Amino acid sequence: MRERAQKMMPASRLGRLIVGVLLVIGGILGFLPIVGFWMIPLGLIILSVDFPFIRRRRRRLEIRLGRWWRKRQEEKAAKRARQEDSNSKQDQK
Repeated sequence: MRERAQKMMPASRLGRLIVGVLLVIGGILGFLPIVGFWMIPLGLIILSVDFPFIRRRRRRLEIRLGRWWRKRQEEKAAKRARQEDSNSKQDQK
């Protein structure tokens, strides 16, 4: 997924800066039709490629979200297993 995102972003630093800033500005005008507030985080993600202090925060957020997602998936799997166990016990009675 990361490779696909890198292919979609401009290769030059200036291009990324222009696209990122335009997305943030467009997001600020999110009350207008077509543009939306979704553009602000997307612009910040694009800008984070070139600014280390933003990149660190983005990476920390990625790690936190990844851990949360993994924990959530494990909890769902455990819940499903408990339900299957209880269903099989009820069927045996």
